[in-house]
Amino acid sequence: MTHAAQWWHRLEDGRIQCDLCPRDCKLHEGQRGLCFVRQRDGDAMVLTTYGRSSGFCIDPIEKKPLNHFYPGTPVLSFGTAGCNLACKFCQNWDISKSREMDRLMDQASPAQLAQAARQHGCTSVAFTYNDPVIFAEYALDCAAACHAAGLKTVAVTAGYIHAEPRRPFFAAMDAANVDLKGFTEDFYFQQTGAHLAPVLETLEYIAHETDCWLEITTLLIPGLNDSPAELTALSRWVHEHLGPDVPLHFSAFHPDFKMQERPRTPPETLTLARRIARDEGLRFVYTGNVHDPEGGSTLCPGCGAAVVVRDWYRLLHYALDAQGHCTHCGTAIAGRWGAQPGRFGPRRIPVRLAEVL
Repeated sequence: MTHAAQWWHRLEDGRIQCDLCPRDCKLHEGQRGLCFVRQRDGDAMVLTTYGRSSGFCIDPIEKKPLNHFYPGTPVLSFGTAGCNLACKFCQNWDISKSREMDRLMDQASPAQLAQAARQHGCTSVAFTYNDPVIFAEYALDCAAACHAAGLKTVAVTAGYIHAEPRRPFFAAMDAANVDLKGFTEDFYFQQTGAHLAPVLETLEYIAHETDCWLEITTLLIPGLNDSPAELTALSRWVHEHLGPDVPLHFSAFHPDFKMQERPRTPPETLTLARRIARDEGLRFVYTGNVHDPEGGSTLCPGCGAAVVVRDWYRLLHYALDAQGHCTHCGTAIAGRWGAQPGRFGPRRIPVRLAEVL
């Protein structure tokens, strides 16, 4: 179904310009933006995927990945179709690069989505799989329904969004994991078709201007964005501009989409990246897409004890009190914590909302 879109204006030449993201797509009648889901319809813009999804699934919150946001709890995750980046290495390309609306096999109103999340015992709802920025109107309505039902909201995003829509979007999110895909303009332009600066602006905005809990993920691609110099520069920027408590995840790449020739990320690259980031003063650095209990552990910055030990999405050890303090020395660990950790584990449970509501 279509829904009136926000964040656009008319141009003097008769086109309308989408003002949601830095692509500034300029459209004639019937044209869609690069994201494919925002379309000119008459003298206005519509979102073509409102209320429709490529699928709903209950995931562990650690899969987003979020390690400091109610660990061990289940999150109802969903996406739509399309994307406003053009990553050659996209790991969800069948959804994010879809040009077929039949990918949208399920549907739910915002109220139905919140109801389903409550029925399935979820703590939060995540807008993920493809970038929720491009379906911001639907995400914002869903976030309002979720908050009314006592649920938390999570955005998994590349952070490629203009300043005006950025304010209401992240005001509606309790947590966000932002993909910082590399740390050079050349990488962003050549490999994603986008630019680095707007992403850095989004990161600073979330960290300093919102109450949204922030974590960052960088997918390390051999030979493209994994040099020690780039990892040092990235880690130093995070420390200086965002602070030492923002968790940083280094995730393993596997060949996919238009990047089949690159090898998988060696485990030692992830270990090196983690060491570099910790040497630059970041307190919470993780490895992802690998079985690595050491790289998945949260270490207390006060006494060095492992207060949360993880193996992929499974919690193996938990030593935090209800306020998120280390039970060994009392140091407060940055994050959002519950009275007890969840016990959802590494399960993945697909859900058809259209059938159960």
